[in-house]
Amino acid sequence: MKWRKVAILVTVFSLMGGSLLFADSSQKMRLLFNGLEVEDGGYVIEGKTYIPARDLNGMIEYNESTKTVNYNKPNVHMFLFAEETVFGDIKKTGKLKFNVFSQIDNLKTDISAVRVSITAPDGSSKVIQTSEIKEQRDTFWFRTEDYTYDFKTAGKYIVGFYMKSSSGTDFSLVAEKGITVLK
Repeated sequence: MKWRKVAILVTVFSLMGGSLLFADSSQKMRLLFNGLEVEDGGYVIEGKTYIPARDLNGMIEYNESTKTVNYNKPNVHMFLFAEETVFGDIKKTGKLKFNVFSQIDNLKTDISAVRVSITAPDGSSKVIQTSEIKEQRDTFWFRTEDYTYDFKTAGKYIVGFYMKSSSGTDFSLVAEKGITVLK
């Protein structure tokens, strides 16, 4: 009977030691991406850093049959035009009519649509334009129609460029452009 107690105690302590050893070899960490904290953070496991791929502003596709994650991040350059003038910082003017010109290159996956939206400093977001993509190319340009937006408050506004993979159902953020509204 005594040997059973010893065996059980050895097993329990072995399991605890293994758990403690695993806990020591992995560590949750805060992750800042472009200055903003990523909700899920990241992990350091045995000296290697792991972060969620979905938080890297690109298109993520998972192939269940091959157990493969495909990450695509094209180069996207955005320019903001009010009439024919490029802008980034503006005075608090209220309503402003502008359009967004985007140059996309190095696209290595098929997409079905693009979307451009604007997010105010308070976190509220509005879609500027969504368009289907009929012809697949690795390089193309996209210009929104004129859009009037009310820049009510001073602060940082973010224009986001999103793509929807041909095999996906959701839009993925692939680029951002900031507008600073001065006081």
